[in-house]
Amino acid sequence: MINVAIVEDDDVIREGVKEYLDSQENMVCTAAKSSVEHFFAILNEETLPDVILMDIGLPGMSGISGMKLITEKYTGVSIIMFTVYIDSHKIFESLCAGASGYLLKNTSFPDMKQAIETIHAGGSMMSPPIARKVMEHFHTGRKKQVTSPLTDKEKEIVQGLVDGLSYKMIANSSSISIETVRSHIKNIYKKLHVHCKADVIRKSLTGEI
Repeated sequence: MINVAIVEDDDVIREGVKEYLDSQENMVCTAAKSSVEHFFAILNEETLPDVILMDIGLPGMSGISGMKLITEKYTGVSIIMFTVYIDSHKIFESLCAGASGYLLKNTSFPDMKQAIETIHAGGSMMSPPIARKVMEHFHTGRKKQVTSPLTDKEKEIVQGLVDGLSYKMIANSSSISIETVRSHIKNIYKKLHVHCKADVIRKSLTGEI
């Protein structure tokens, strides 16, 4: 059973999604809140969902800021941004902050279900218009033909970050320890002259590495 939470301030959308999820055999909506603050009030290790559908434009704290706090404290949760925003800045800000997926609010319920299942299984998912924007940035950057200073293993680690994987998930997929992942990331920061994961992801998506 996949435990899903929703943070969405539109009552109609929130309750509609909750009703749909609760009607699925392999899913249950364990929390449906209108703001990050209300969600944090009930969030702990025992109530932690597997996947969170998080709106960006919320009253009070934004969904992106809320996601940063959640992923810093709870490494096992996956977050899908669920929004009307389609501009590149919001997309990359969300991905750099740790989003595992990015769905537009006009996404059909079956596609939403598929995205949740895919992300819960360790993958990532984006609405087609979002994926197209990411690919446009990627291909534009690739034209620069920049020689990467990273080793193949470091490139593999970077791809894990781009895919929204946690350090633990990257370690498992690469058959290395979490400490080794951290060591690779430190080397990556040094080689790229950056100080945070967001800059690494940005450089990767724009073809700078």
